[in-house]
Amino acid sequence: MAASELLYRVQFINAGKHYEIYVREVTQGSLFGFVELADFVWDTRTSLLVDPAEDRLKSEFAEVNRTYIPLHQILRIDAVQKRGSAKLTELSDKVATFPTPIYTPKPGN
Repeated sequence: MAASELLYRVQFINAGKHYEIYVREVTQGSLFGFVELADFVWDTRTSLLVDPAEDRLKSEFAEVNRTYIPLHQILRIDAVQKRGSAKLTELSDKVATFPTPIYTPKPGN
């Protein structure tokens, strides 16, 4: 697979929702503790059937060229052969997220 054809499925949690998006570029980023995602890939087929979850994701990331996701919110990054459908799902009350940063100062410093 050529470098221009690489495709990544990225799953992360944000604001009580589970995101699954497809991008062509994943890097460590220049901000410490963040993963940089760029070159979003959306479904470009024109059909009467519209996926509301992917439509919400498209509108949320409409004006975004790059996004930075905190490292501790990333669940999984997979290199995939072909694109599936982007998903946005609500987390149940039984799923706990980590609201505090990973790197906290030591007491007394």
